[in-house]
Amino acid sequence: MHTIEGALREIRRGTEEILVEADLLEKLKLGRPLRIKAGFDPTAPDLHLGHTVLINKLRTFQELGHEVIFLIGDFTGMIGDPTGKSVTRKPLTREQVLDNARSYEEQVFKTLDPEKTRVEFNSRWMSTMDSSEMIRLASRYTVARMLERDDFSKRYSSQQPIAIHEFMYPLVQGYDSVALEADVELGGTDQKFNLLVGRELQRQYGKPQQVVMTMPILEGLDGVQKMSKSLDNYIGVSEPPHEMFGKLMSISDTLMWRYFELLSFRPLEQVVELKRQASEGRNPRDIKFELGVELVNRFHGAGAGEQACQAFVERFQKGALPDEIEEFSLPAQEGGMLPIASVLKEAGLVDSTSEAYRLIQQAAVRIDGEKVGDRGMRLERGANVIIQVGKRRIARVKVF
Repeated sequence: MHTIEGALREIRRGTEEILVEADLLEKLKLGRPLRIKAGFDPTAPDLHLGHTVLINKLRTFQELGHEVIFLIGDFTGMIGDPTGKSVTRKPLTREQVLDNARSYEEQVFKTLDPEKTRVEFNSRWMSTMDSSEMIRLASRYTVARMLERDDFSKRYSSQQPIAIHEFMYPLVQGYDSVALEADVELGGTDQKFNLLVGRELQRQYGKPQQVVMTMPILEGLDGVQKMSKSLDNYIGVSEPPHEMFGKLMSISDTLMWRYFELLSFRPLEQVVELKRQASEGRNPRDIKFELGVELVNRFHGAGAGEQACQAFVERFQKGALPDEIEEFSLPAQEGGMLPIASVLKEAGLVDSTSEAYRLIQQAAVRIDGEKVGDRGMRLERGANVIIQVGKRRIARVKVF
């Protein structure tokens, strides 16, 4: 049985902002399961670990006994979320949205309990709304308020076009909270405006106002930009176990603690203990192993993490990789690629491109333990790999 203070401590973990926390406390005192809403537009078929920051928080609410609503924005997905966009987003077709939605349902239940999760589609209420009702919804917010959004404001001041339907996106997302009578809505920090629209619309429709909770945007493998498929710095929840584990091992020791905070289900006390061990000399790599095992097990089943870890150790540690590996960040060339011969030379692993070609021909070059057989191979922007030349020349290379 969780006390209210204990529940608040779990809810606050990794949370950026709670608006308004006093309201959340009052709702927790009601003694009934709260309706916790998070919406996801199915704009792509695959989820990555950045998406799971929200999903993990939904899992926390489930474990605290609350009702979780996983809202698939099949209606809003056809509008296209303008958040953070400098140009009008191309809407998806109904078929694309539904295909992606089916994929989402499969992936989220690797974290959420399907027996305790209510899956909704916002087309259920939005597709029945006629034109006059849509106009009445539009009348509830002003253009001036819409232009308070940072992305709209920037586009307006720089004379970039803003389509009228883009103003409808935050209104529809907000109306979802009215329709579902949400007590709490979760979203990334970039969704704060939209979440507050929901709170305001609930007030206008005479409903109790939801609490808004924003979650941090998870950095990708580069440790700088947000995790994104387009930036190729992501870890997909459906990636094979060895690929997921290998990518997790590639993150920096500093970023590891961010991942522990936002992705791990370990109690905070355990994370504090791991930090203490690291401060007293425990190898961060071994702590990172624990993170990798936990996450791979979550998405691929018990035992998958241990197997991926063992395979990683056999490929790298038994190949006598040192604990400390010199790192190089190299700029991509035109087209976002960097030829492997240039990589080897710029990282100081060879003296010339001709030597690089010769060593590749001799199968003396390995990337993440795999032999390089193509002298024309190129690394893409976002690559984060360990390169070995022979047994003694080793470097970690990141391409930006």
